[in-house]
Amino acid sequence: MRWDIFCRVIDNHGDLGVCWRLAADLGSRGEQVRLWIDDPLALAWMAPRGACGVDVVRWVDPLPAFEPGDVVVEAFGCDPPAAFVARMAAHAAAPLWINLEYLSAEAYAARCHGLPSPQQRGPGAGLPKWFYYPGFTAESGGLLREAHALDAGEDGWLAAQGVPLCDGERRVSLFAYADAPLEALCQRLDDRPTLLLLTAGAAQAPALMLFDGQGRRGRHLRAHALPWFDQPGYDQLLRACDLNFARGEDSIVRAMWAGAPFVWQIYAQTDLAHAAKLDALLDRLTATATPALADAVRGLWRAWNGLADWPANLPDGPAWRGLCRSWRQRLVDQDDLSSQLLRFVAARR
Repeated sequence: MRWDIFCRVIDNHGDLGVCWRLAADLGSRGEQVRLWIDDPLALAWMAPRGACGVDVVRWVDPLPAFEPGDVVVEAFGCDPPAAFVARMAAHAAAPLWINLEYLSAEAYAARCHGLPSPQQRGPGAGLPKWFYYPGFTAESGGLLREAHALDAGEDGWLAAQGVPLCDGERRVSLFAYADAPLEALCQRLDDRPTLLLLTAGAAQAPALMLFDGQGRRGRHLRAHALPWFDQPGYDQLLRACDLNFARGEDSIVRAMWAGAPFVWQIYAQTDLAHAAKLDALLDRLTATATPALADAVRGLWRAWNGLADWPANLPDGPAWRGLCRSWRQRLVDQDDLSSQLLRFVAARR
């Protein structure tokens, strides 16, 4: 089928990260995808080699004169241009119109997944728009999981990136927003020899300010600044680490596939709606954990997001890793997002 995916880059490239992975995964399955982006500059480092079956089109005004495909996906309620929607409505067999929603473990996502929203006015009047919710249960639309998502890490990958390694160090990746509580985290990571790998982005510069000129701090902690990685490179980084701090929607799913302990910094909202969203995921993640481990993981996640006081120590390493491996298997037992989306579309066309 021919797909049109519309994406607006808001501020942190997470929306684009999700849309590119979806487009590339559909392309790898033989679909033809046009990815409409208002700001494609980040693809220069995120996906420099492009993807088979995917064409990137600049979303500008006035809109280029393209006819809609078989399926139109608006990512995260970004509202496709009115002229494009009018062309959709003018077709005798209108495209299937899907609103790909934000990822959530909250109960409403499963309740609303797959529901139609008939358009009552505007250029799309008379067309149904279908809500599609990614999620963590069989009642949701699933998670993006390409064929290579569960690959093992490559031996020597970090060294090949120029990262100086020492035997016996714990390896921790940090991808965070600029307001992350970095000082408190560094205090906890100094409990044993640790290499903190700082991804390029908003938190790298403030994190480096906590270290001396040789990238050292305290008794055991040292830091190394990383360049921008493409998406496969970031996935490799996660697989090479013992603990991953990820932010936003795209990166936290990749941390789950890596199988190591992970901590999520959720995008903060002024009405604290993110707190309920964070707790909903914690409830699912820790459902099979012992009470002590569940409390430890919950305490760390909430502290990292400014919602609780910091615990004295990090959760127990082996038990935490076992929990994350079990969580990953529970997700693997469910169908991935692209497979479900293809079935969803086929059933409604």
